[in-house]
Amino acid sequence: MAALGIAAVPLLAACSSGGGTSGSGASSITFGSNYSDPAPKSAFGALTKAATKSTKVKIDVNTVDHNTFQNNITSYLQGTPNDLFTWFAGYRMQVFADQGLIAPIDDVWDKIGKNFPDSAKALSKGTDGHYYIVPIYNYPWVVFYNKSTFQEKGYQIPTTWDEMITLCKQMQKDGLIPFAFGQQDGWPALGTFDILDLRMNGFDFHMKLMQHKVPWTDSKVTDVFNKWAELLPYVQTGSTGRIWQDAVKTLESKKAGMMFQGTNQVAAQYVTDNADLDDLDFFVYPEIDPTWAQDYMDAPADGFCLAKKAKNVDPAKKVLEYIGTGQAEVAYLKNDKWDVALATDADVPTYNAIQKKSVEVIKACKNVAQFLDRDSDPGFADNTVAAAVDKFINSPTPATIQSIQSSLEAQAKTVFTAAH
Repeated sequence: MAALGIAAVPLLAACSSGGGTSGSGASSITFGSNYSDPAPKSAFGALTKAATKSTKVKIDVNTVDHNTFQNNITSYLQGTPNDLFTWFAGYRMQVFADQGLIAPIDDVWDKIGKNFPDSAKALSKGTDGHYYIVPIYNYPWVVFYNKSTFQEKGYQIPTTWDEMITLCKQMQKDGLIPFAFGQQDGWPALGTFDILDLRMNGFDFHMKLMQHKVPWTDSKVTDVFNKWAELLPYVQTGSTGRIWQDAVKTLESKKAGMMFQGTNQVAAQYVTDNADLDDLDFFVYPEIDPTWAQDYMDAPADGFCLAKKAKNVDPAKKVLEYIGTGQAEVAYLKNDKWDVALATDADVPTYNAIQKKSVEVIKACKNVAQFLDRDSDPGFADNTVAAAVDKFINSPTPATIQSIQSSLEAQAKTVFTAAH
């Protein structure tokens, strides 16, 4: 690991190593990473080590807490960013590309494009049609449970909303928390809004809402909050004061029956805690409206971008070219037991049952969303929507719903009018 320097330093203190604005003679780059949790940090370390071995480019990694990274990303990119940085595909990448904070990498994609399906290519392009990110993996948001708990209690996998509510009631009778949940970080509950909207209103409506092409005061949004209110009596209380990692521990200890979140949170935490990953399983969120069945889900794709202010451009692009290979994804996924590869030439013999199933459920979708804070304006999602959702969770009344819908619509008008 001599070629890999990992330092948990403040994001805004990041600086580049190596010389030259074009980087033509540089043999090293810096890489800003939000892979701060132990399991993904280990996988990212394996990837950068493999990249150095393949490209001979030394990589110094600046690792920052995930939420700190996200909250400071704008000032980071406007300041003295690392050459490369971890980020999200889709709309959230496009926002910074439109602002001129991410450099286009069409020349990289000229070399790696054959390795990716059209869906991954679309998520990697800016609104101007140029490429700005090299994706490394994606992962589904699904309902997790312990197989031993379901076997012991005789529970059946629910495929409809009514079946899920019936199961929740039985779990409560059996002394279990039906859904483990931690909302302290602000974003986990956005996933619940997403899946309810996708199940009740379909993919097209959801994406229009994310871009404020339909108003937040729409009655279909009211229906989503009302449906969510039906579920809240079966969700772990005190969620706004609990981090999601502690919620996972509730599932691990079998005090909770289920948890709805991404595989790179729940499965990754099982790995970090040395919990029994073989006992962990999941099912796709149940159908609510047969019109949409179980056709959609959140399956966010993560990847790597080149900062517009990068000091070492040429070696950074060399690293991105390597990352865009199936070989690189395999190097990452050898240490990652929760995400799945996007490159079509990635042959990953180390996939466990969770990963194999993830591939199948994502493939079965007619379309996938990227998550509310990635499909919409990031500041609006992280601040306005997250705060509104917290208010709803603490007081899921019709009056609260009406109030937060009006507030969301008023603020969305300001945000999206300014953006355009």
